Amino acid sequence: MVEQEGGGGGGSGGISEEEAAQYDRQIRLWGLEAQRRLRASRVLLVGMKGLGAEVAKNLILAGVKGLTMLDHQQVSQEDTRAQFLIPVGSLGRNRAEASLERAQNLNPMVDVKADPENIENKAEDFFTQFDAVCLTCCSRCVLVRVDQICHKSGIKFFTGDIFGYYGYMFANLGAHEFVEEKTKVTKASQGVEDGPDTKKVKLDSTETTMVKKRVVFCQLKEALAVDWSSEKAKAALKRTAPDYFLLQVLLKFRTDKGRDPLPESCAEDSELLLKIRNEVLDSLGVSADLLPDDFISYCFSEMAPVCAVLGGVLGQEVVKALSQRDPPHNNFFFFDGIKGNGVVECLGPC
Repeated sequence: MVEQEGGGGGGSGGISEEEAAQYDRQIRLWGLEAQRRLRASRVLLVGMKGLGAEVAKNLILAGVKGLTMLDHQQVSQEDTRAQFLIPVGSLGRNRAEASLERAQNLNPMVDVKADPENIENKAEDFFTQFDAVCLTCCSRCVLVRVDQICHKSGIKFFTGDIFGYYGYMFANLGAHEFVEEKTKVTKASQGVEDGPDTKKVKLDSTETTMVKKRVVFCQLKEALAVDWSSEKAKAALKRTAPDYFLLQVLLKFRTDKGRDPLPESCAEDSELLLKIRNEVLDSLGVSADLLPDDFISYCFSEMAPVCAVLGGVLGQEVVKALSQRDPPHNNFFFFDGIKGNGVVECLGPC
């Protein structure tokens, strides 16, 4: 999907002198070819709450060719807690349009657009103009539908959300090829050294080589429908982060209520979350004990620091996928703001 551009444009490899200066640190970090792929890529970002703002910032500063921010919702009081792209006095405006000016000012070289339409009204061919699609604030059925469209069209798919102190991201890159920088391995020449260490492999930290690799991702629908009744799954269950099951509960809450848990309806939403927890975990064939009752105390609203952490990880994964540089997270990343740690889980027929 990434555009192939010619060598014209003034700078080395088709990057102008102005761009080379702007992205100098990044080019030194992951190379000119990776930056060229990045600047030829167009990204769709859906949902401009706190997490969306963080992802938008990271992608614009990284230097993608274009970013379209899509959101049909209006700015609410809650958005002022974590959404730094929306200016003061924007209550009632469309979230994407209110974010546009500050987003564009981050990097004039990136074509930033705002789309105030509802993603549910977008036809399939709308998504094919993008190289990567990143969804936040969407229902489970929308996530599954868009992922299937992207998977069929060879588009990199990402989704993520923040629920209080908890956050997650998921990626489906299809059959993804990338390069990874590895330290060269050398062997001591026979007869040069004596002793038991003569034939041991040694790492030469002064020399590196680029290694091509390939990894295959599964679709979101498959990742959310793991059969935990098999013996293999039961063994894996002991090592699986409970965050995976918390995600299932929160997505079901969003489907049933058309929104996320709100602080102003804490008592009512807490009771419903416990009920949904029992229903969802029972349908998955696992014990409700996997999610102790206290989970309801940390999944309300958006926490700005959690948005910053997860937005950094999600933005980084989009950059890695588009630039085809470094191994991606396959396929979930869960962040627990209470414990201050994150974990990568590969779930589904990956």
